[in-house]
Amino acid sequence: MLLFLYAFALLACFVFLARIVDLFFITSLDKISKDLKLSSDAAGATLMAIGSSAPELFVTLFAVLKPGDHQGIGIGSIVGSALFNILVIVGVAAMVRKAKLTWQPVIRDLSFYLLAVILLLWGIWDGEFTFIEASSFLALYILYVVAVVYWRKILPYSETDFDKPKEKSNDKKGVIGLFDKILSFFFPPEKNYYLIFFISIIIIAGISWGLVELAVLVSDILNISEAIIALTVLAIGTSIPDLFSSLIVAKQGRGDMALSNAIGSNIFDVLVGLGLPFLIYIIAFDSNIGVSTQNLISSSFILFASVVVLIVMLVVSKWKIGKISGLILLGLYLFYIVREIVLL
Repeated sequence: MLLFLYAFALLACFVFLARIVDLFFITSLDKISKDLKLSSDAAGATLMAIGSSAPELFVTLFAVLKPGDHQGIGIGSIVGSALFNILVIVGVAAMVRKAKLTWQPVIRDLSFYLLAVILLLWGIWDGEFTFIEASSFLALYILYVVAVVYWRKILPYSETDFDKPKEKSNDKKGVIGLFDKILSFFFPPEKNYYLIFFISIIIIAGISWGLVELAVLVSDILNISEAIIALTVLAIGTSIPDLFSSLIVAKQGRGDMALSNAIGSNIFDVLVGLGLPFLIYIIAFDSNIGVSTQNLISSSFILFASVVVLIVMLVVSKWKIGKISGLILLGLYLFYIVREIVLL
């Protein structure tokens, strides 16, 4: 009975995350990126990635600060969501609409992502994170943001044309409609989009705290590793905002922005989602942070391999993604999930 209640609570948290993105986050973020005069790929790789990756960041932060050794929840959710982003989100975006990608920003994002995964493997290899390792994560992310801002000057490229989204009603019926009505009480009118953005982040933080607590409870009842719960259930649930935001822009023909959002989210997840909470812990407690490597090293190697596969696919297809590419990526994720279930 308790397991059923916890599962329902997890599902409710995931739905709230999805609706916050669908109703409030995308609109506010588009307006903010216009104010900042960001290109679509720059907006996808920075603002959209940071905002939609907030669940992973807060999950890791709460997992690290929670009494007891729960760091595996944070790392597991980030490694798992990184796999979900690069295999499922990019795969589904490719299935939704065929796109010709602009290779310059794709090369930028994938290059930094490979470096991020290498740093991740370096950090978890000996089962302990140090001040230098955590600081290196944040330093690389700062370098990535600088690269995003100035990349157009290094490798010039132009914006990809896209279809303007059609106006649609947000009035939903049934359970989803109930969720929407509950959320509407917490948000101001659309003209206050900066406030909407910050309120979204605060609510996401609160939901993330609940996810950490629920993950611990579920792992105790099922008597399985917290890392397994994080690598699968939490990873998929916290990646729902990334999935929705990438699908929206993919349908508009903005394949570059969808890919930049997915890869940019992964870069943020690994470098800031792990680096910042771990650095806070190390400074606050004046101690390195121990990490259980169970299931994490193998999943990180799979993550590295998935990036290499994506790069090879894009080069072979001359920077085009479509249904075949999508099916391959989705098939790889299915293989990963079946593998994790078998290893339980």
